[in-house]
Amino acid sequence: MLNTITKKSIFANFVAITKARLAISVVFSTIAGYLLGIESWENSSWLTVLLLVIGGYCMVGASNVFNQIIEVDLDALMDRTKNRPLPAGEITKNQALLLGSILTAVGLVILYCINPKTAMFAAISIFMYVSLYTPLKTVTPLSVFVGAFPGAIPYMLGWVAATGHFGIEAGALFMIQFFWQFPHFWAIGWFLYDDYKKAGFFMLPTGERDKKTALQTILYTIWMILASLIPVFGITGRLYLTKASAVIIFLLGIWMLYSAVKLYQEMDAKAARKLMIVSVTYISLIQIIFVLDKFLR
Repeated sequence: MLNTITKKSIFANFVAITKARLAISVVFSTIAGYLLGIESWENSSWLTVLLLVIGGYCMVGASNVFNQIIEVDLDALMDRTKNRPLPAGEITKNQALLLGSILTAVGLVILYCINPKTAMFAAISIFMYVSLYTPLKTVTPLSVFVGAFPGAIPYMLGWVAATGHFGIEAGALFMIQFFWQFPHFWAIGWFLYDDYKKAGFFMLPTGERDKKTALQTILYTIWMILASLIPVFGITGRLYLTKASAVIIFLLGIWMLYSAVKLYQEMDAKAARKLMIVSVTYISLIQIIFVLDKFLR
């Protein structure tokens, strides 16, 4: 019985400290990028997909582990994070550091087996997330801008894994996810404002839940929509989108823009939470639409 409880505890702590749900969503994005990068189903490699899944999870998990090591004292101050394994005393900093190091090493080796550029971009992502974004969260609202770079890498990472190079196609995928992160994280920063304030995190562009923050959320949502539609004009190499799919993506963008406008009008946590949910739905659906558009046209 004790062994069973221990195993369950170890698994639960692993899931929590690697932020499994976030890691899985990032891996999903990477696989979508990979499917867009391959020439055809016949040219796909299930071994590469498996390596991407495992290596990608290791790298995202490692980033989250190092992030929580750095922020353990701050996590203890916030209601939503005080029960994480480190502040709760479920694991020690040394144990977490060992886990993060192992995940980093394993992840880089696995991704290097796909191709060196995939490992390189993954390494850049973890470096920027841990060494730049994490410490800047208590210093400046620009932390979200800095964090948008490593956050946008997974989508294009899949393309690089499939093709072995970074070109205009990978750049276009990067830009879509880059602009998407601003309304997404500002929505989170809005409805978790009071909790973030306890730890001294600056997550909103003006530092406050005001009209200027809401207006910037609208503007970046518009940029996101435009970035998502660029492939329909045939200027992004092999990354192409048919007009029918572009219309669907445009309508999804209008849905998200409407949610951003509602936040501007209502200025409350409920509208911000709604925008966050819509943003997650948006990015997931357009990735699926891009993939279906490629293989069904």
